[in-house]
Amino acid sequence: MGDSCDIAIIGAGMAGASLAASLAGSGVGRGVGQGAGETSVVLLEAEDAPGYHATGRSAAFWEETYGGPKIFPLTAASGPFLREGGFLTQRGVLHIGRQRDEGAIDAFIDQFRALGARIERLGRDAVARLVPGLRPEWVLGTWSEACADIDVAALHAHFLAEAKAGGARLRTRARLVAAQREAGEWRLALTDGETLRARVIVNAAGAWADEVARIAGAQPIGIAPLRRTVVQLRCQPPAPADLPLVLDIGGTFYFKPENGRLWLSPHDETPSPACDAAPDEIDVALAVERLEQAVDWNVEAVERKWAGLRSFAPDRAPVYGFDPRVPGFFWCAGQGGFGIQTSPAAADMAAAMLLGRDPVGPGRGVDPAPFSAARF
Repeated sequence: MGDSCDIAIIGAGMAGASLAASLAGSGVGRGVGQGAGETSVVLLEAEDAPGYHATGRSAAFWEETYGGPKIFPLTAASGPFLREGGFLTQRGVLHIGRQRDEGAIDAFIDQFRALGARIERLGRDAVARLVPGLRPEWVLGTWSEACADIDVAALHAHFLAEAKAGGARLRTRARLVAAQREAGEWRLALTDGETLRARVIVNAAGAWADEVARIAGAQPIGIAPLRRTVVQLRCQPPAPADLPLVLDIGGTFYFKPENGRLWLSPHDETPSPACDAAPDEIDVALAVERLEQAVDWNVEAVERKWAGLRSFAPDRAPVYGFDPRVPGFFWCAGQGGFGIQTSPAAADMAAAMLLGRDPVGPGRGVDPAPFSAARF
């Protein structure tokens, strides 16, 4: 008959690992939808090791305005956990614009100040001091200290360790190939020929979320994988170690220093099938071109280049909660490019939804309604 558990989480990237940690480490001693009994969790990872796709290819920053107003509550709520856990290194963030971007700069400041962000408007002199070599047409900026680099590998390893300590089991090379619900539980068939019985499936499959939904007989939401390119450059002069994260207010590039090099993205969102994403040379060239339009640095070499898939729901907000039409099928998908920086609060919120209780950690105070799977 195979193995059995209460909750089978499909995908052991940041979304699945953080949720497993919240479930296994909650200490609530409750079964799914029940009062007593331990909650057993199995993480099913299709790859040889967890975190191979989006989690392992992140640009690795926590920036509270990134993702927009819908995402701000999850990011802000996750900040204290990440700081206190030692996963953040202070960076600061600068959004830059040209004179024609004044309206966008003003709207950005007004929008996020209303949510509680502390953002300062900067003029040309202050912007130029923060970014040596900035070309003269970039005359406007916004500054916030509330930005940091994330140690993504350490955070992911922490969640996996917490999940394991709480009794969750990780199975790699275990891609879901079939799912059938019978007598109030799921019978899952895996690529290794084994089966698993679970009361609840959690769909934390990232770019493969709609595929998992189809396998389980649920209606796909329209989770769209979009390719994002990042390149590592050697520049002259070298990128200053104290350079902030720099983003174009128009959303056409961002860059930050990394161990004496520069990490740069053209902020691309190219539709892609769910796959092992690879960078397109056109996007690499576009990234360098956009950097050269912003600063007068000499790009000596493209040392590395990679791409990952950021998966979005149609309204670009993540999806958490039980499917309204398929019993025992729980969505944890559509985290876009902000799944890592929101993972502590999102996982706590999702675990509460699964267990039928209030959040007990970073998710306290975050309204789950905008993220509910029932909106589709």
